[in-house]
Amino acid sequence: MFESAGRLIYGGRWTLLVLSLVAAILVAPFGLQLFGRMADGGFADPAADSTTAARWNDAWYSGNTPDVVVLYRHPQVKVRDARFKKAVHDSLRALPAQYVRKLATYWTTGSKELMSTDEHATYALITLKGAKQQAYAAIKDLLPVANLQVQVGGSVPLLKELNDQTAADLARAEAISMPVLLVMLVVVFGSLVAAGLPLLVGLLAVIGALVLLRLLTEVTEVSVFSLNVVTMLGLGLAIDYSLFVLTAFREQIRSGLPTREAVVRTMATAGRTVAFSGLTVATSLLGLLLFPQMFLRSIGLGAAAVVLVAMVSALVVLPAALAVLGPRVDALRVTPHFGAARAGAGVWHAIASSVMKRPVLYLVAVTSVLLALAGPFAHVRFGNVDHRVLPAASESRRVAETVDRDFAKNSMATIDVHVLIERSFTTRPAAPGPLGQGYSPISAVTPIDPTDAKPLADRLRKLPGVTGVDLAGFSQANGAIRLAVRYSYDPMSDAAQHLVTLIRSMAPEPNVRQIVVGGPTAAQMDLLSSLLGRLPWMALVVGGVTFLLLFAAFGSVVLPVKALLMNVLSIGASFGVIVWAFQDGHLAPWLRFTSTGTIEATVTVLILAVVFGLSMDYELFLLSRVRAEWLRTGDNTAAVATGLQRTGGVITSAALLLLVVIGAFSTAGITIVKLLGVGMFVAIVVDATLVRALLVPATMRLLGGANWWLPGVLRGVHRRIEFRESPPPDGRRPSGRALPELPLSGRAAYGDAGSEDAASPSAPFQGAASANAGVGGARRHEAALSPRPGRAIKPNPDGPGWHWAEDDPGGAAVTVNGRPAIFGVDTDPIPVSAEHDPTPASGAAVPAPGRPVIAPAPAPPVRKRPYSTAKSAVPKRPPATDDPDASGSETQRPTWEKVTAGRTRVVRANPDGPGWTWAEVDT
Repeated sequence: MFESAGRLIYGGRWTLLVLSLVAAILVAPFGLQLFGRMADGGFADPAADSTTAARWNDAWYSGNTPDVVVLYRHPQVKVRDARFKKAVHDSLRALPAQYVRKLATYWTTGSKELMSTDEHATYALITLKGAKQQAYAAIKDLLPVANLQVQVGGSVPLLKELNDQTAADLARAEAISMPVLLVMLVVVFGSLVAAGLPLLVGLLAVIGALVLLRLLTEVTEVSVFSLNVVTMLGLGLAIDYSLFVLTAFREQIRSGLPTREAVVRTMATAGRTVAFSGLTVATSLLGLLLFPQMFLRSIGLGAAAVVLVAMVSALVVLPAALAVLGPRVDALRVTPHFGAARAGAGVWHAIASSVMKRPVLYLVAVTSVLLALAGPFAHVRFGNVDHRVLPAASESRRVAETVDRDFAKNSMATIDVHVLIERSFTTRPAAPGPLGQGYSPISAVTPIDPTDAKPLADRLRKLPGVTGVDLAGFSQANGAIRLAVRYSYDPMSDAAQHLVTLIRSMAPEPNVRQIVVGGPTAAQMDLLSSLLGRLPWMALVVGGVTFLLLFAAFGSVVLPVKALLMNVLSIGASFGVIVWAFQDGHLAPWLRFTSTGTIEATVTVLILAVVFGLSMDYELFLLSRVRAEWLRTGDNTAAVATGLQRTGGVITSAALLLLVVIGAFSTAGITIVKLLGVGMFVAIVVDATLVRALLVPATMRLLGGANWWLPGVLRGVHRRIEFRESPPPDGRRPSGRALPELPLSGRAAYGDAGSEDAASPSAPFQGAASANAGVGGARRHEAALSPRPGRAIKPNPDGPGWHWAEDDPGGAAVTVNGRPAIFGVDTDPIPVSAEHDPTPASGAAVPAPGRPVIAPAPAPPVRKRPYSTAKSAVPKRPPATDDPDASGSETQRPTWEKVTAGRTRVVRANPDGPGWTWAEVDT
């Protein structure tokens, strides 16, 4: 699948590049239309009572919910002064009637709540008509009053400031991150051309994010907070994925492969891993669609879409650019190339060796650190989003804080109690007449009166903490009365929530049909109930799909379970730091935000989804390399150590680049974006250092071969879904019946096809170094059984060297110690040339690999000979692996390496072309 994609991309490289760039230029202006089309709020459950109450406020009580709050103050003149009234009313009368539905002031309502405690300030409530942002834009310049201090707030100005702040934050984050990313990429790659490619992919991902969100606004509401979140993820992951693809391609080019084969191998290794990673991250984000809140649904859908855009850009646009550049990808080099690190050397080798020697120590120590970081989450308190998400200098925030501080307590945060009165018909309905002959009369219902709610209001006044109950709305058409309950508690306190619970549990009066309770406190309670009710379903769905993706990627049922447990520890540590930093306020002076003593619940769920996906990202890259080593050697400890050594540098570089993007967005003025940025920052640091570098290798070392356990009934399933292909060098698939599966207890290790180099027909046989050596790394190849003799190679028990035996099974499977030997396609080791092969007793020469038998002669069933250890003169290239960090720029002079102690390597000629097939089994 991925090899075929690589060939198609190479063939249409110029077409793909031109179409991608033209499409980006054409759709960019459409994406910029997003600003001004996003909505605020979206944190409520649409089915909750509090949401119903808020909807009734607008629909039943003539726009009783204000859109704009205009705060007036004079340091000397009091509100009761006639001059104060005249100045305010003259200003409000000048507002165009086509934009204003309703006005309310202290003088029109007589409400003492609209006058400050010092009597020098008041505020007016304005309800707008039609498109409210356009209406506000038309009247905002008319609101100032001469000789009065005027500030404007309310929901509509708040949304305007959120839009403006979001755009400013995005521009600032890109201005900060892009130069730093370019410098870091130059340090990583040493070449300006190579460093510029990830930024190109990142730019395409940002454009894709804007366009996708703009399209979403046509079918649903999109949260104003989604822009920074989606852009941050798209840019960061695009650069991450580009780093892995680009690193793999440069290594293939440096090993001497032609550009076409380098693109194919890159897609088969790094491309496959990037695809699984993108699908895993997108799956985690799509779990947010299980929640009814618009905030979570819009961000989940937009973020999942932009992750897929970043993945496709890294798997289509970037390989097409690499196919055009070829070796010129290292052009404009500013630092020398130092070559690949020597095997068995370097910092990551030292770390890997240390973890392999003391896995229990690392497991206990790292787990203890992660649990300590998660500790503060034990006292988490959840709150809601309010004006404090904006910077302290925001005008809308200053208005809201002034009203809370200088006016009646909770005057803008009352508990809304909607009382639906029981009604009856005044007369019996008339019998319907014949169809088509006019209207049938409908009997009138009994009218309602505000006094119908008086018994309930009297009971409400007696509840603890209640300071007053006012008539706030009346709807004759709907038979509803709205009561505003004022109280002395903080709206988010436990006492306020207990008061709401008491009101909801009150038995209705005989004339009351239904009581619906709303307001900020009730909305927060309904939100938590909604989130907690759906969170287990999100965990089940996302965890299940992630398990299937990891099963498809690694062919194990143990590794997915272990990866999920590692993510729980990583997420717990992130949440603990978030509580310490934001709820407890320890980072407030540094990040310049106002601590509310709570953590917003929906943002916590968002962080859970994002951090889960990002944690799986690096897990996939590490385990892909470990699996490749396990399939090559069958030695779990060596595979884990090598995987960690080979991926440590690349994962660290990717994490640093992603941290630059997240760090830039953490400077945003909106507290929600800061919260998400800090959560992601901590998760990546913890994940790339403690979890992936220490905890995962330690657990895999302790589990040993159990890491790769796969029940027999699932092997066929995995073979169908692992998205691999390994055609022979001539492009034709092998024919014949499939070989039986070797039991995992046999710890099979498979190699790849060896053949002559396609770029040089006269080149000698190169085994693993071949350009056509089954792209995709070490894997099983279902080849037809060959009637030619099989060769079993074992360590010589009596001294140095090896011995071998041949038998001719006559078309049946070769067995070693009674076990069926499954043949993979060989890349390691390189077969010894014909002149080193022992001669059969009959005098007939054993054919060289891939050559026809000239004079076949019956051979004894079993013969032992010391096997040659002479070095071949053919340079060996490294085998392809599932990891883009696989080293291989150095030329080696290989020889037969001793097979793993206690195991047998069975070798036979490849029936479908040059080369040998081999398998190892336990003896």
